[in-house]
Parts: sequence; C-alpha cells; structure tokens
Amino acid sequence: MIDLAPNLQHLLNGLAVGSVYAMFALGYTLIFSILRIINFGHGAVFTLGAYFAYVLAGGRFGFNGALANMALLPNGGLPFVMALVAGAVLAGGVAVLIERIAFRPLRNRNADPLLTLVSSLGVAIVIVNLIQYLVGAEIYTYPSSATAGLPAAVNFGTADRAIPIRTIQILIFGVSMLMVMGLTIWMNFTRTGKALRAISEDATTASLLGINTDALVRLTFFISGFLGGVAGTLIGLSVSIAGPYFGIAFGLKGLAVIILGGLGSVPGAVLGGLLIGIAEAFVPASAIAYKEAIAFLFLFIVLLIRPQGLLGQNLVQKT
Repeated sequence: MIDLAPNLQHLLNGLAVGSVYAMFALGYTLIFSILRIINFGHGAVFTLGAYFAYVLAGGRFGFNGALANMALLPNGGLPFVMALVAGAVLAGGVAVLIERIAFRPLRNRNADPLLTLVSSLGVAIVIVNLIQYLVGAEIYTYPSSATAGLPAAVNFGTADRAIPIRTIQILIFGVSMLMVMGLTIWMNFTRTGKALRAISEDATTASLLGINTDALVRLTFFISGFLGGVAGTLIGLSVSIAGPYFGIAFGLKGLAVIILGGLGSVPGAVLGGLLIGIAEAFVPASAIAYKEAIAFLFLFIVLLIRPQGLLGQNLVQKT
C-alpha cells in the first residue's frame, strides 16, 4: 500500500511556502498591472521588512557593520505580531520612497520602460549594500519570544501514524492566505480597488475621469511593499534572515511565479506561487540541490506552451 503520510506532509509544507511565494509575487503583480513594469527593488523591500521586524521584536545585531552590537529595543521589544505589522508598514514606506526616486521622475518624462527597470535594479543594489554596511552579512534568527507559547508542531495524523507539521508553517499559510483574500476583496469590491483597476486599463482616461493616478500609484507601491515586508518576516521567522541578499533569490522566484500565473493576474500569482511551492516540496531528497531550479523549469515550460501564463491574457497594445 502507498504510504500517504509523507505525501500529505510534503503537500502541507508546499502550501505554506507557496503561499509566501504568492504573497511576494502579488507585490510584483500590483505594480505591473498599473505601470506595466517590473520593480526589481521589491526583493530589497522584502529583505528590509524582515530586518525591520527583527529589530522591533527586540533583536540585536552582530559584531560587524556600523550598527554592531546594537539593539533598538533592548528590553524585550514589541510583541511579534506588532513587530510584523510595524515592520511591514516601514517596508511599505520604503517602497513609496523607491517610487518617488526611481519611478516617478522617469514616468513623468515618458521614459522607456527599460530605463525604469534598470533604475529600480540600481535602487535594489544600493539598499542591499546599505544593509550590509549597517548590520553586516550575518544570519539572524528571531528572538524565541516570537513563537513563545506555541507548540513546535501540530500532528495532522493519528497517534500511531503522526504527520507533524511545524506550527510556523501553519501560521505562514494562514497569514498569507488572509492577506491574499483581503487584497482580492479590496481590489474587487472597494471604490479604491476599482479605481486601481481603471488605471490599469487606461491611466489617461482614468485621470480625465477625476481619478488621482499619482496618489493611487503611491498607494499601490505601499501595498506592494507591505506585502513584501510581511512575506520577508514570515520567511525569516521560518528559516532565519540569511543576510542582506536574503530577498534576491525570492525576487527571481517571484518573477517566475508571476510569469507562470500570468503577468498582471492576481489569481495567477496565487496559483503560480502555490504550484511552485508544492513542486519544490516534492523534490526527492537525492535531488535537493536542484530544488531552486523547479521555479525556472516551470517558467521555461509555460513560456513554450502558453506565453501569457496559466491565467494571463494576451496584452493588447493601446494606441
């Protein structure tokens, strides 16, 4: 008989990781749907969100960097939920700053989208190097108080055949799905969300109809940064903050997710993230070194068979 317990465990772990991929990719998707550009600074914002929450939760920096041995809140810090939200808000603020510095001047001049892409990549490199200068390249683990009172794992099986899933993984999946559902409801059923959708269809017409496009673009960047900050913190809580380049790999994987799901498609970003997370979870232990290639294998196959992505639509050129 086939033992389903390991497969169920892989599936649940894949859903947890995939939900974070989805939430991270939504930041790309929101900005692309509005401006039709890819924000390469999103990976750096992801990293900053993790560091912000670490500091606010009472974490102390290591022996390297300009802020060596420093703790912003040495007396225990904020409760983890508050640190997560505050860190995500700060990450959203950084994303708005990136829009002001790297995007808006070029947008006002109707610059080629390629220049905007290069500009955002430059900002990302600056942020990553600034992080390394300030706090070094050490690996940071969140204080144990972040998960105090929670069991290490939850058994989804029976007493005789246990299927333990880390509690952190369950929390990651739950928070990620709540964020995704909240964003979807907001986009589809609120006045502001509908205004954003109008801008994505035709920014000029939306502006003529009285929609403040600049304010909504800033809001989009803030939401994108907020989602990236939450995703970075959740991943950092699960596997630690792996240095200033922590978000670069997720940035590349996020690109694969949105292309797999369909550029500009919110449901596509969710589907793409979950599929890649599940696929990675089922990689055999003997091939674990090649796990990171899964996302790009999906990307390659989809580009060959369905270039617009699983749930994407062919882009219409507006003249």
